[in-house]
Amino acid sequence: MPNILTVQEEVHGRRLRATFAGFVAVALWSTLALLTAASGGVPPFQLVAMAFGLAFCLCLGKWLVRGEDIAAHLRQPAGAWALSVAGLFGFHFFYFLSLRAAPPVEANLINYTWPLLIVLFSGLLPGERLRWWHLAGVGMGLSGAVLLIAGGSGGAFVEGHAPEHFIGYAAAVCSALVWSTYSVANRRFAEVPTDAVGGFCGLTALLALLSHAVFEVTVWPDGAVQWLAVAALGLGPVGAAFFFWDYGTKH
Repeated sequence: MPNILTVQEEVHGRRLRATFAGFVAVALWSTLALLTAASGGVPPFQLVAMAFGLAFCLCLGKWLVRGEDIAAHLRQPAGAWALSVAGLFGFHFFYFLSLRAAPPVEANLINYTWPLLIVLFSGLLPGERLRWWHLAGVGMGLSGAVLLIAGGSGGAFVEGHAPEHFIGYAAAVCSALVWSTYSVANRRFAEVPTDAVGGFCGLTALLALLSHAVFEVTVWPDGAVQWLAVAALGLGPVGAAFFFWDYGTKH
């Protein structure tokens, strides 16, 4: 029988690696706004399709070069496909819809309650429980978001409370719920290898392309800088970040 202390050390080490992977994902996402701005006037869904498509192609290239079984990477449980694609595509769909239908600042603040929701939802996982400091942190975070949205007395949220903005606010709530639910529920599929994210990126790119065809007019990057920005998105915040996040949330 394995030594109990050794097993505990292995579990602890895996959790440390997973936590570090989560930090890397967040660090990569911190470049998202900069690279998106540098990509010029490329419409959001087109940009998502291009970036996720590049991430899929790079992963596919790695499988081919290493002679790996591509079908095995794609042959994953239907639940894992549904959850991951709903998380990757659903988040971006509702996020961009919220920016179109509501003031961007308020929509972003509502959307970025997803870290707080992850803290709350994680209490539902086996072996996890919420402590008072978790709840205190969530309360302070939500209070800060409400204060910033309201802008004090008679703030921006009150002024922008027009009926046509409700769809945008609702979409922002949905984007936060989708990403936090995916991030917490992903642990159920810990046995699914992170390489499978390549396939999830491919299907997400296809759905984003269809959304682009319905909602947008194609605008290609103009010049080397904009093309490099799109490539950097596919390599980093809309590529590698999701592989790191997948490993982190599963372990």
